[in-house]
Amino acid sequence: MTRYTMAIDLDSCIGCHSCAVVCKQENNVGLGTFYSKVLTIGPSGTYPDLEMYYLPVACQHCDNPECVTVCPTGASYKREDGIVLVDHSKCIGCQYCVMACPYGVRAYDNNRDKGVIEKCTLCAHLVDDGKTPACVRHCPGQARLFGDLDDPESDVSKMIAKKKTHKLTDVGNAPSVTFGLDKCEWKGGN
Repeated sequence: MTRYTMAIDLDSCIGCHSCAVVCKQENNVGLGTFYSKVLTIGPSGTYPDLEMYYLPVACQHCDNPECVTVCPTGASYKREDGIVLVDHSKCIGCQYCVMACPYGVRAYDNNRDKGVIEKCTLCAHLVDDGKTPACVRHCPGQARLFGDLDDPESDVSKMIAKKKTHKLTDVGNAPSVTFGLDKCEWKGGN
């Protein structure tokens, strides 16, 4: 079975925010709303031994997404391939999923007059056409990888096999996005 996910090589991320910009363009994301953000972690340490890295954060497409559990209408759902989405025709904008998300990556988008919840979709519209998410295609550092976690030959699986990997803090939701970081000390959770 296919389980799509993303792996991000933080040693290759240059903090350019291209992922956030191209995401907004590809998905027509309104002003003030972000499906993807890039955080700066650090600097930490004592000069001259300082460490710093960039941490892109978006929906973690969790294996056990609490956002789906709390949704009273079934608008938030997880596809069989692991992608977590919002069906806007069912969303009532109650924001229960926003409160349930431990990563703060869902948003009520009132700029589009939809009154619904918005989030990273892993560019499901592109994936369904056999393409990769826009943020992966346009990452100048080639830090973002996309693929099937169950395929040992996928780029995602290969990175996970060769790098020291981390996940954002797991509070029972089992985030699927993996971060690779060898050069600095991980400060992003579990």
